[in-house]
Amino acid sequence: MSTLSLRLPNSIHRHIKEIALHEGVSINQFISSAVSEKISAISTENYLLQRANRANREDFKKILNNVPNRTPLAGDEL
Repeated sequence: MSTLSLRLPNSIHRHIKEIALHEGVSINQFISSAVSEKISAISTENYLLQRANRANREDFKKILNNVPNRTPLAGDEL
């Protein structure tokens, strides 16, 4: 495990302290979790962008043309 020295504005530190206390976790655990969530979000976005860049619009249209044309179920109209 690594140690990281981090400077935060007092207001952010105060919010982190309050939330961590409310969640019943340490400040370190809260920050570690928040950073992990951000890494996951960025990684997911990058993955989806890579997949989208490999997509072929014509293939997509062919697949959609195979979907049956029927009335949506109640509540799914929009």
